[in-house]
Amino acid sequence: MNAPTNISAQTQNRKADHIRICLEEDVQCDQITNGLERYRFTHSCLPELNYNDIDISTTFLGKHLDAPLLISSMTGGTEQARIINQRLAQVAQHYKIAMGVGSQRVAVEKPQVADTFAVRKYAPDVLLFANLGAVQLNYKYGLDECLRVIDILEADALILHINPLQECIQPKGDTNFQGLIDKISKLCSKLSVPVIAKEVGNGISAAIAQKLIAAGVAAIDVAGAGGTSWAKVESERAESPLQRRLGKTFADWGLPTAECITTIRAMSTTGYAYAKDVPLIASGGLRHGLDVATAIALGADIAGLAMPFLQAAATSETAVAELAEVLIAEITTVLFCTGNTTLYQLKHSGSLQRIE
Repeated sequence: MNAPTNISAQTQNRKADHIRICLEEDVQCDQITNGLERYRFTHSCLPELNYNDIDISTTFLGKHLDAPLLISSMTGGTEQARIINQRLAQVAQHYKIAMGVGSQRVAVEKPQVADTFAVRKYAPDVLLFANLGAVQLNYKYGLDECLRVIDILEADALILHINPLQECIQPKGDTNFQGLIDKISKLCSKLSVPVIAKEVGNGISAAIAQKLIAAGVAAIDVAGAGGTSWAKVESERAESPLQRRLGKTFADWGLPTAECITTIRAMSTTGYAYAKDVPLIASGGLRHGLDVATAIALGADIAGLAMPFLQAAATSETAVAELAEVLIAEITTVLFCTGNTTLYQLKHSGSLQRIE
């Protein structure tokens, strides 16, 4: 598929804008939170554990991770993005954590920037996620384009990100979401790698998760509200007063991350047994390892962070490594101070309580 040059240039400029705005402007949700602050772990002053015996490793989509962390999908398509992705990939490889890249649409439209996403050489053993917008399935994208972005990354899975609010506010957004579930289902049946459905910061409800799982999606990334507001990001890029107003009105729109996790897992008690075991990624406003541990205790399998990793990667690879070290130490400390040796034990310990 050959896209007009002006479209690929617009996509590439949008990528650069997104990095700049996220790093320089206040684009965090103001009023809505990720909901994780409503929970508290019961402290164990006698954990009866050796800290050095704690194991925070896990398996996700059949691949081992040394920690339950995902460097969430962020960027690609520009020279700055190339540097960011390289730094992130090298740290992901060192700590054996998962990594996603930003939407690869620009690499389809402009193949010469594909190498800004191609991080497998830096992360040969890492669980890597390719990424395209689900809505592009209604704009002439299909199996070939999906295979192309998977091949660029040598990816273990494909993320289809779902972003209706962002597309409403984004200049020249793609807003035809009609019939997407059937197209997602057909794609899942044809691809040889798992498909992950991901929101971009407004959350996936239990009802939509049910439809996605039934369509063949292998994992859900809830990407709930409470962190970066893409309505605010797009408001900063607005080309008209209408777009700017929409971005401000919907700055705090969405389902909190904690609510997404708990309601999806609750489906298993209401006749949808498969929801008990569907691999679940918690993301959306997570900022430290305590958030990660809380999300996992609520029912997530791994947790994704974007903004903290973006800020670190914009500085240096060392800053990214230091962040990974801190996150791992924070998660391990939660297990130690709740008397749990593994993530499985943490999930089933009953040590997480909702604060009334």
